Formats: sequence, C-alpha cells, structure tokens
Amino acid sequence: MRSVLMQDREVRVAEVDDPEPGPGEVVVDVLACGVCGSDLHCAAHGAEFNAATRNALGVELMDLSRPVSFGHEFVGAISEYGACTQQTLPIGTRVVSMAALLRETPAFVGFCGPEIPGGYSERMLLSEPLLMPVPDHVDTAVAALTEPLAVASRAVAKAQLGPDDVALVVGCGPIGLAVLAVLRSRGVHPIVAADFSAARRELAGRMGADVVVDPAQSSPYAAWAEVAATDDAERMTEPTAVLGQLPLRPTVAFECVGVPGMIQQVIAGAPAASRIVVAGLCMNTDSFSPTEAVLKEIDVRFSLMYSPDQFFAVFDELCAGKLDVAPMITRSVSLDEVPETFARLSSGPVDTKILVDPSKAAPADVSRQVDVTPAEV
Repeated sequence: MRSVLMQDREVRVAEVDDPEPGPGEVVVDVLACGVCGSDLHCAAHGAEFNAATRNALGVELMDLSRPVSFGHEFVGAISEYGACTQQTLPIGTRVVSMAALLRETPAFVGFCGPEIPGGYSERMLLSEPLLMPVPDHVDTAVAALTEPLAVASRAVAKAQLGPDDVALVVGCGPIGLAVLAVLRSRGVHPIVAADFSAARRELAGRMGADVVVDPAQSSPYAAWAEVAATDDAERMTEPTAVLGQLPLRPTVAFECVGVPGMIQQVIAGAPAASRIVVAGLCMNTDSFSPTEAVLKEIDVRFSLMYSPDQFFAVFDELCAGKLDVAPMITRSVSLDEVPETFARLSSGPVDTKILVDPSKAAPADVSRQVDVTPAEV
C-alpha cells in the first residue's frame, strides 16, 4: 500500500507492506486524516522532541533511525478483523479511535514505523476495544476532528473555568480554533481571539469569538482587559498581594501558538491573577520572567493530549451537534500532496485544518518528496 513517511526531515510517499493485525486488532481503510501541527514540528524537530520525551518520560517517542509514519487524527472504515476479536461492528463501519494500539508495549499510532502505519496511509491498524462507530448523520471530515477537539477539551478543563471568566485565545490555528469551539460550547462569554492571519481571524469570528484582534494593528491584551472590566465587586477576580483588587472579571488565556517568546508575551500582557493554559507545542528552549509572573501572581498551566474519557466525551458532543467545527476544514489533499502540504504549512500557514484523503487523485505536477528543515517551522 501507499504511505507517507518521514526520515531525516524528508517527507515522501512510499510503497510499504500491508499492515498485519495482531490479536484484538483490526485493519481499517483510511477515509480521512487531519494534518496536525505536531507532525510538522516532529518532522523538523524530531531530535529535540525525542530529547524532551526522554527527559520527561524516560522514553523516546520516535525511532528516528527508521522512517516514521505520521497521522493520528483519523477516520477509517473496518476492512479486516484480526484474531481474538469480538467483531461486533460490521465490515465497512466508519470508526474513530484514540491513536494507540493496546499491545504489551503500547504503540502510539502516528509516531511509529511503517509496520504500524499512521493515518497518512491507505490502511492502518487499530485496537478493537478503542473503536467508536461514526453515526450516519456525522460527516467523515467532521469526525476526523475528534482528536484535536479532545486536545482542546483537556486544555479548557485545565483552566478550571468559572461563570465569570473572560477568555483570550492566542493563535487561531487548528488547536486555537478547537479551544474556541469548546469554550463556546461551555457557555464562556466573552471570548477574545488573536491571530496575524486574516483568514484565521475570519474563521475565529464565524466560530464564536466575540472580539477578534489583529496583533499587528492593536493589542489583544488591551482588548481582553477592556471586555473583562466590571464595576461589580462580586464578579471581580481575586485581589493580589501587590496590586490589590482590580476592576476586572477573572481572566484566562490559552496560548495556542507554540513558538519561543509566546509564554513571556502572555505573562507580560495578562492582568494580575490571570490563568494561562499553554496548549501550543514549542519544540525549542524558551524562557520567561518568573519575577514578573510572581509579582502579578500569574498561574501558568501546561496541557498535553487528553484522557480516554475526554476523547470519548468529545466524540459524543461532536455527534450530538454540540461542537460546530466544520468551518475549520479548509480543504483536502491526496497522499501525494502531503509532502508539498508540509512544506507550505511550515513556511507560512494559511489553511487551518487540512484533511488527507488517501482515495483522492493527485495533480500530475505535484512534488512527492520535500525536505522540512527547522528553519521552515
């Protein structure tokens, strides 16, 4: 079968062996797979990401001595059952799943070698107990957004929002817009969103942001403070030791950019007593001023991935129509177009969520191999 592989920062389309299901596993035909920013970062900064996972978790996520098969935001159709399976879902059923194989040594689908293909492939392996059937009324492209929405749901949960909180979403890429959708579904109001891209600002407005700011023209932090202002003492945020009581509702920011300097920028711009949830994945060493954060009593929290319960709950919300995320999907591409898509998104992202459709034919002139260097991301 055909699959997209990455090795030594080179992204290419290759022929690989069909996947063989182990006990309790199924083979699915991939119907759609979202291109995730973490894939772009891992292609350009794989060694740095491995160093971080080794230091934090004691293991390296990827074996960079071999090709890596990306793709972890997927919808597939069951095509084959392996041994020791219940087979309760008919062949052809559309399914989503957490990106993991429940083996003795668990495998993180989308970060393994070609024998455990990710979603940028014609077929892939999934564990039967993790399968969730996609209802007929749910579009395949929308179902493919379950994984990034689960990431956003965990970030929002980390914020421990109260009824008077005023949110700022910094960065309106896929995760920022997913955070915005979850915030709106939770009844948070008002929400300020900021991005340099006019297209992404327009999407943020369509998806429920009350105030949308171009940081090149005005300060998102000033806009945030303006909409948080209140003269109702019962709605004000808790006073700090140095600055006392501010005439503001509680403020929470979601950093969804993931580049060096962003955490400090939010700390500097945030009102005292703010909470900052870092959802952007920065692959480089970064720095910020702890003294400034301490003086303002800023609470900085970091969020990663999701729990199984959060994944399943978001999927249920999506199927129930409680999360309007279809506007995030800007286009679909073939497998052959993935290398070129990586290069374009790395050098200057305009699209929001691009879906890979392995059944789609590629343009005749598409480049099937590109290098993604750290300078491009």
